[in-house]
Amino acid sequence: MNTAHIVTAFDRDLESAQALVMRMGGLVETALLDAAEALDTRDEDLASRVRTGDTAIDALEDQINTQCAHLLALRGPTASDLRTVLTVMKIAASLERAGDYAKNMAKRTAVLSQMTLVAGGPGSIRRLAKAVVQMLTDALDAYIRRDVKLAEDVRHRDRDIDQMYNSIFRELLTHMMEDPRNIGPCMHLHFIAKNIERVGDHATAVAEQVVYLVTGALPGDERPKVDSTGTGA
Repeated sequence: MNTAHIVTAFDRDLESAQALVMRMGGLVETALLDAAEALDTRDEDLASRVRTGDTAIDALEDQINTQCAHLLALRGPTASDLRTVLTVMKIAASLERAGDYAKNMAKRTAVLSQMTLVAGGPGSIRRLAKAVVQMLTDALDAYIRRDVKLAEDVRHRDRDIDQMYNSIFRELLTHMMEDPRNIGPCMHLHFIAKNIERVGDHATAVAEQVVYLVTGALPGDERPKVDSTGTGA
């Protein structure tokens, strides 16, 4: 049996799956930023493109899972390579979920475009989205570089995302208390902010998979959370 040939084939297939993950990550990052921009600028056409673009994200996850199943079934990966395959699948799942949140954000834009929005709300949400996308970018960079230090930095930055979300929640709550007419748009904005905060959780999950990939164990300390809204993590 030509062992070198088998190893080369495995490496080639694994690199292909990892390339798909990075392509998927790029699509998710763009979707999140576009969804936030569509909300801020009331651009329904852009929001529509985000919604339809989720199909490509889902298709990439399916392709990644198919390739990983092929690797597991036919290549017989060693312990280290097995961790890589499992990590690829888990990262793809986190990215797919993040893409769903971007699509959900875009769906609410059409509704909100017909409402009078509270001042500052969409801008605050756009800043939150940019911070979360940076987390996701860094988590994927940590994966490519096998950089545990960067992955741990991403994990701890989730506290900053929680604090930004808490601030937006309090701001929206104040607007609702001041004028009942603000309740409808503020509730939509709150759900969008919560979606983005959850994407931060998935970016953190990607970072944790990097730690697992490099060290063979998930982080031992509890994931830091400072969500004080009582709406769940």
